[in-house]
Amino acid sequence: MNIIEAIVIAVVEGLTEFLPVSSTGHMIITQELLGIESTPFVKAFTVIIQFGAILSVVVLYWNRFFRLNEIVVFDKQALNGVPPGKKGWIILKRLLYKFDFYWKLFIAVIPAGVIGLLMGDYIDRLLESVTVVAVMLVLGGIFMLYVDKWFNKPVQDQSMSWQRALKIGFFQCIAMIPGVSRSMATIVGGMGTRLTRKSAAEFSFFLAVPTMAAAAGYKLFQLMKDPVSSAMLKDNVTLLLIGNMVAFIVAVFAIKFFIDFLTRYGFRVFGIYRIIVGSVLLVLILSGANVSM
Repeated sequence: MNIIEAIVIAVVEGLTEFLPVSSTGHMIITQELLGIESTPFVKAFTVIIQFGAILSVVVLYWNRFFRLNEIVVFDKQALNGVPPGKKGWIILKRLLYKFDFYWKLFIAVIPAGVIGLLMGDYIDRLLESVTVVAVMLVLGGIFMLYVDKWFNKPVQDQSMSWQRALKIGFFQCIAMIPGVSRSMATIVGGMGTRLTRKSAAEFSFFLAVPTMAAAAGYKLFQLMKDPVSSAMLKDNVTLLLIGNMVAFIVAVFAIKFFIDFLTRYGFRVFGIYRIIVGSVLLVLILSGANVSM
């Protein structure tokens, strides 16, 4: 893989990671069109550049992700007149509220974490099936043609409860099937709890940070344990840095576009696009092209 190919793949990663179109499917098509051999480094590269995409969420939602607008400030006057026995309880409640956001993210990550540990080998085998990716792209696209009609009754309360977080976490598990799209699964899960499209999409972005960081970090840890793989990564540090930087920049613009577009127009266009991409993959497979992960 040369620098140009690394940049192209990173652009695809940044564009598709947070859109409901499956970044996996797009990676496969990109590698096939560029004639890039699916070497161990290429596979590692597509995983590690996810860190750049993750960083885009943290930067765009800095205040909300780190709750900087809700930093607990204990004003002495605010506690005037409060019995001594209750002051500690009030302070504790404020601290718990400050970390409530992270607690919800933790709850939402649990289902995927458990299933990933129990079925990791089976999931890895699925990731090697390009046919599964293609079929799920098409089926997911058909589903998305109708999802706006099925989940069109959001409620006024858009706060994230632990029950909503857990339900979205279970929906995220569906994305372990390659081609489903983690973004699509979690946004639909959020809409299934009667969140608006925008609220569901934003929580999907937040949930991506611990989920993708854990998955990518685990893969990187496995690679670093192997001397050959570790040396391979060290020899290609420049490509990895460029890939992460490009993925970060592109993902920033992709997220801004997606929130605005989804709020205005819904999922239908993405559904049509998925069907086209999945069909392209199926044509490549049926034509005997060497399409591999």
